[in-house]
Amino acid sequence: MNDPVLRELADALGPDVVIPGEEADVRYWNDWAGLPPVRPKAVLRPRTVEEVSLALSVCNRRLQPVVPQGGRTGLAGAGRPSEGAIVLSLERMNRVLEVDTANAALVAEAGVVLEAAQQAAAEAGMFLPLDLGARGSCQIGGVLATNAGGNRVIRFGMARDNCLGLEAVLADGTVVGGLNRLVKNNAGFDLRQLFVGSEGTLGVITRAVLKVQPEPSTTAAAFCGLRDFEAMVALLERARARLGGILSAFEAMWPEYYDLMIDHVQRLRAPLSGRHAMYVLLEARGYHPESDEARFERLLADLVAEGMVEDAALARSERDVRDFWAVRDAVAEFPILLGRHVNFDLGLPVRTMQPFVDALRRRLPAAFPGIRAVYFGHIGDGNLHVVTGVPEGVDTHAVEDLVYRTVGEFGGTISAEHGIGTIKKPWFHLVRSAADIATMRRLKRTLDPNGILNPGKVVD
Repeated sequence: MNDPVLRELADALGPDVVIPGEEADVRYWNDWAGLPPVRPKAVLRPRTVEEVSLALSVCNRRLQPVVPQGGRTGLAGAGRPSEGAIVLSLERMNRVLEVDTANAALVAEAGVVLEAAQQAAAEAGMFLPLDLGARGSCQIGGVLATNAGGNRVIRFGMARDNCLGLEAVLADGTVVGGLNRLVKNNAGFDLRQLFVGSEGTLGVITRAVLKVQPEPSTTAAAFCGLRDFEAMVALLERARARLGGILSAFEAMWPEYYDLMIDHVQRLRAPLSGRHAMYVLLEARGYHPESDEARFERLLADLVAEGMVEDAALARSERDVRDFWAVRDAVAEFPILLGRHVNFDLGLPVRTMQPFVDALRRRLPAAFPGIRAVYFGHIGDGNLHVVTGVPEGVDTHAVEDLVYRTVGEFGGTISAEHGIGTIKKPWFHLVRSAADIATMRRLKRTLDPNGILNPGKVVD
């Protein structure tokens, strides 16, 4: 290692922790954002918080930029290396340390894959409600650093709502926070919230305490075809009123999404025989077998009788539930089905979603002939996903500009659950005030005065 920074890191951490850039696997060169890959100067793979602290201390003193990486499943570019940066991968810090059933808490290192944490909770008879389509790849640290949402936000909230405590390392190597397990803890500032959603720009999350629940004993699910968007809103309101706390998911799909998946993904089983103006995957998970499923079926029967729901398929087995979710989770097929494409992760008030979709249905093809857009999302929590298949020769930046400016017109946000990263920075001012952004910059300068942590991401 000819580079003095890498030599010092290897001397301090051991050569098995430091991988020179020319030897680094290409998986460290990028995340899922689709930007051109960048080979990092090196990859650090620490095994303990002490090694993370030591690595950052050296890098801070040497003014060496560092890009923290989790499972690299983000879509905003926050996990992509910048030129000359060292990647700090948390993948070796992958232990579930404890499932504390008395305090309903799971303690895990940042590199634990979400699905592994879910399995550990299940083995202890508990349920980790955080759930994303990328569950088999994303890591706990990255889920918290991006404040990920996912499929059950309508009931359990975002990642920050499921975090009781966390430990993080600042740019200079200082370890802060702790493994708090108390729901009620008002002893001073809540430092964990500085790091949740900060995308690795303020510190590196190393361990966390997550809320778990008793494992639900009932699951009811239905795939519904509806006459229009207004019927979908009415279904959402009725489901909330009649199912209450057991409503666990409300996933909506417009025909552009549903038809694309059912017509072109052979492994999918069509839940319904006909086609409709809107589709909803409705799920309820509860603890009372004697009443939960009956409540769910009565709600569905009433809505069908009223004509609000035109058709519905009720899950009769775990396989049916998996097959319903397979339609909604088929997003990994976009590169094959749409080719060159842009993902949009938007937040909008529910009643403005259809006017927003209608606006994009007019504006996108008028501005970019040949473009294709699909619409779907976790509508119960105001999260709409738009994915556009972009023809060759069309400037993707121009597509982003049109969509994000339309979001601004409708009072929404350009990021519901994937963060800002680098991709969305040019439009950050559309949804956050100048005072907000200035305050974020002050926090960044205070906690990372040398600007080594994930430079160029979120705020400068």
